[in-house]
Amino acid sequence: MKRDSRLSGVLHVLLHMAEVEGPVTSETMAKAMQTNPVVIRRIMAGLRDAGFVRSEKGHGGGWTIARDLASVTLRDVYGALGEPELFAMGNRTEAPGCLVEQAVNGALNDAFQDAKTLLLDRFNAVTLTELSADFHARMVTCGKSVDLEIVHRE
Repeated sequence: MKRDSRLSGVLHVLLHMAEVEGPVTSETMAKAMQTNPVVIRRIMAGLRDAGFVRSEKGHGGGWTIARDLASVTLRDVYGALGEPELFAMGNRTEAPGCLVEQAVNGALNDAFQDAKTLLLDRFNAVTLTELSADFHARMVTCGKSVDLEIVHRE
């Protein structure tokens, strides 16, 4: 099963956007994320619908953050992405006839639910402000640039 890295990618883009004065184009974000601008626009549209970003059309347009970073948690962004599957593992079959497999599914379902609850609680406890602070501390340590256009070329 392919890993879904949208949450990581969106958080990455949001933190870069927070460093920029004014709108950031889909093309600029796509270059930084090594993807197609259409992919960025599709993801950003979901964030716009959730009220986290806004878009401006035309010359000088692009995407800007619409909310204070302290008011947005990892859980909020995860929800705006449609709550993708958290785990690649799952049961072999969902409605087995075999009693052994039913016992296995019961144990795994409980463990998966406990892990999901723990992970979502952690997502709920981390804000974009905290991620930004961590980023800034790393930037000071490394002495790297914040410029979205060049930071990923280094």
